[in-house]
Amino acid sequence: MRLINLLVSFCLLLLFSACKKEGPKQEITTYPVVGLFSLTGNWSSLGVTSEAVMELAVEDINNYLEERGSSVRFSSTVYDTKLDTNLAKSFFQAAVKDLNAKFVLGPQSSAEVGSIRNMANDEKVLVMSQGSTASSLAFPNDAVFRFCPGDGPEGAAISRTAFQSGKRMMITLARNDAGNLGLQSSVNTNFTALGGQVDALSPYSSSLTDFTAVAQQLRAKIQQHVATFGSGAVGVYLASFDECVNLFRQALVDPVLRSVNWYGGDGVVLSAPLLADVDARQFAATVNFFAPNFGLPAQAHPNLASVEAAVRSRTGLDPDAYALSVYDAMWVLANTAADFPITLTDFSALKYRFSEEANRFFGISGPVMLNINGDRAIGSFDYWGIVNEAGNYRWKIVGKSN
Repeated sequence: MRLINLLVSFCLLLLFSACKKEGPKQEITTYPVVGLFSLTGNWSSLGVTSEAVMELAVEDINNYLEERGSSVRFSSTVYDTKLDTNLAKSFFQAAVKDLNAKFVLGPQSSAEVGSIRNMANDEKVLVMSQGSTASSLAFPNDAVFRFCPGDGPEGAAISRTAFQSGKRMMITLARNDAGNLGLQSSVNTNFTALGGQVDALSPYSSSLTDFTAVAQQLRAKIQQHVATFGSGAVGVYLASFDECVNLFRQALVDPVLRSVNWYGGDGVVLSAPLLADVDARQFAATVNFFAPNFGLPAQAHPNLASVEAAVRSRTGLDPDAYALSVYDAMWVLANTAADFPITLTDFSALKYRFSEEANRFFGISGPVMLNINGDRAIGSFDYWGIVNEAGNYRWKIVGKSN
């Protein structure tokens, strides 16, 4: 009898299982995130690593969202802007029209961010730049969030370091774009505030390739100020991208241009073209050229090593803090979407919640902490220079901001 009862129970269980209806499957919604990066043009070292970081972040985030049971997923599409504002605008429009994209990573230059800012506001597209620093683009409640320190902190840091090393006259020069002009202006202001003097030269065209006239002007300025201050108290500050290679190549053969120390902006740090050019890198090493780069926190994030290794494996390059902030921006977006999915259809709510999430997020690049303008409020800097070690030239951290 007991065996019969067990058989009956088993049959009833099978019948119940067969008749039980499956619950409705959760519908997954995938949101495209578009990367506007320079992959083959100026500052491509940042663009290439940013692309790899973005792809890695999407993979990690989608796994996390699946485990969490969220219906949200992300996909990545990258366009090569070459730091060209027209390309940035064209690709932004394509992303909105063809992909219905509502999230953009980059662009990495301030000129590009400035070129798409109004469109982003109009189309309600959240823009997360990892490299734009121009204070002229600091606006509250717009669509642009910037995950790196601006030109104010950077200019203050390099000015303080140069002044403390004995510099009293700084000749400044910049490429004619919003980001580099902002850096030059910041150095002018901060170096003067410390008690130094500045000779600010007019910007050069972003399309300039022959720097003969610029080199001649710099030569005359250096001679003039060395006669007054001495060579040890005179410096040259250059805010540029990879085009500095052409200037450095010409400057190598001029003993006057080699007679003082040179400093740079973040747009040239880890430049592969500068390191690859025999004459340009020799000049950089000769004048002890170095430039500030957004630095990672002293206490490394537990995921830093694995992310760096993955990016290095994909690109052959080491990601810097600017590139790694792409990873943090994606996670802030993912957490916002997972915790407040309604914000994906309410742009005002999205901006508010995104900012709130950023301000409590400690990522690989450190505490994000955005200010009222949606820009990173804090950060320290590593100083990168090209050094010659027994005939082997390489980028190396040669100091830190104080």
